[in-house]
Amino acid sequence: MYKTKAYSAASATSPLASTTIPRRAPTDRDVQIEILYCGVCHSDLHSVRNEWSEFMPTVYPIVPGHEIVGRVTKVGSAVKKFKAGDLAAIGCMVDSDHSCPECKVGLEQFCNNVTLTFNSPDKHETAPVTYGGYSDSIVADEQFVLRVPENLNLAGTAPLLCAGITTYSPMRHWGVTRGKKVGVVGLGGLGHMAVKFGHAFGAHVVVFTTSPGKKEDALRLGADEVVISRNTNEMQQHTGSFDFILDAVAAEHDVNAYINLLRRDGNLTMVGAPAKPLPVAVFGLIGRRRSFSGSMIGGIAETQEMLDFCGQHNITADVEVIPIQKVNEAYERLLKSDVKYRFCIDMASLKSE
Repeated sequence: MYKTKAYSAASATSPLASTTIPRRAPTDRDVQIEILYCGVCHSDLHSVRNEWSEFMPTVYPIVPGHEIVGRVTKVGSAVKKFKAGDLAAIGCMVDSDHSCPECKVGLEQFCNNVTLTFNSPDKHETAPVTYGGYSDSIVADEQFVLRVPENLNLAGTAPLLCAGITTYSPMRHWGVTRGKKVGVVGLGGLGHMAVKFGHAFGAHVVVFTTSPGKKEDALRLGADEVVISRNTNEMQQHTGSFDFILDAVAAEHDVNAYINLLRRDGNLTMVGAPAKPLPVAVFGLIGRRRSFSGSMIGGIAETQEMLDFCGQHNITADVEVIPIQKVNEAYERLLKSDVKYRFCIDMASLKSE
């Protein structure tokens, strides 16, 4: 066991502050990583403030962060994929039971015994719960460590480990390819990645937004069209024409307006997570055999596939890089959607603490 610097919150109302945390010494299957960059996800904020207490209560102190990019410093004797000096990444999971039906088909994110990168029971008992990427270093099972393409900007790569795979996975699952018409609802941290992936897949990408000011940026990111969702005429022009729509909005909104834009057998997938249930008009589904579904990150193999795809197409997130000392300010700005499009922490700033 060793100690490393980190930022943690002591309660739901406490700011994140400098601390030290324990990390286990690497076992024979483990990889130890010096963290260079860590993305800031909205779920970090939800967890720090215990806003998901009904299904995922926060254990304090909490060290958030699950969009981790760094360099390998040490590997266990049985590790084969990594050596010291390699670039590596860790996303939302650091372990699973390895044996359930979900794990056996590469869908570890659905394992009932998945160990999340932070705020999960720590099976190694180094601490009561796992501690995330707002820290100097991390240790994880080799199976949950990912290779990073050398050509990618590392700060922009970090959000791929959550925002990237969260949008890539359902687009792959529902067959987004060249010639398909794809909608993206909401141009934020998730939505901007969906636009980039849809464009790279060769689809015709339409962005739906309530903000006319986002049109220019949507087109820059790769959208073919932008629809102001409050404009009834613009919406009606697309009725029954989409193969797939990805909805990245976490606020209450009318999903039926988008379901009606799907063609026969079209699908709308939610990756945004509104706090309250969304009413769905069933006749909007059965009339065209449409489907309404949800998706959550992706398995390890698919996440590696996504990173490799990003390396081939030079895709990274648009980020604002901040020092760790500004993370509380970043949380407040995140609540106001005042970022284009993800914050990423330069963890070198932690060394000055």
